[in-house]
Amino acid sequence: MKPSLIEFPEEITTERLLIRKPLPGDGKAVYEAMQASLNELKPWMPWAHTNQSVQDVEANIRDSIAKFITREDLRLHIFNKETMEFIGSSGLHRINWDVPKFEIGYWIDTRYSGKGYITEATEAITNFAFTELNAKRVEIRCDPRNIKSRAIPEKLGFILEGILKNDSLSAKSKEIRDTCVFAKYGK
Repeated sequence: MKPSLIEFPEEITTERLLIRKPLPGDGKAVYEAMQASLNELKPWMPWAHTNQSVQDVEANIRDSIAKFITREDLRLHIFNKETMEFIGSSGLHRINWDVPKFEIGYWIDTRYSGKGYITEATEAITNFAFTELNAKRVEIRCDPRNIKSRAIPEKLGFILEGILKNDSLSAKSKEIRDTCVFAKYGK
């Protein structure tokens, strides 16, 4: 079956969160979260180093909607279920539908950091990948120095398969960096 024909729910709920596909109009809330979090995101996220307007972010979201429809990339937005405030972004990336396998990425609005939201979202997205998408493998990759990001797969029981040495460039200074590869496996 063509990936674009694969049907699955387009939102996930947890005790505290609504996790859903991006929608037109999400740009303003995402932009505000990005702006509030730039200092914390710059060491890890290359996109945090580019000057973006609300319109740029909205255009990026609309591109992600198109990729969601074609199942090329499954970006997800995370909201507080009670207040509907935007908390962060995650999703299933680097998809290989033949296996199927996915990589989970995430970032959080600094104003909501330290409350377990990304751990809760990542656990729900991981379960979704295994139950709804029949994943055989779910990965989380991060810089070994990104202690907060690394703590999430460790808390959720992902296996550290290895550390790729001299794997990429840092977002901040373009220095050579390593990458931790964590994974969970389906049946």
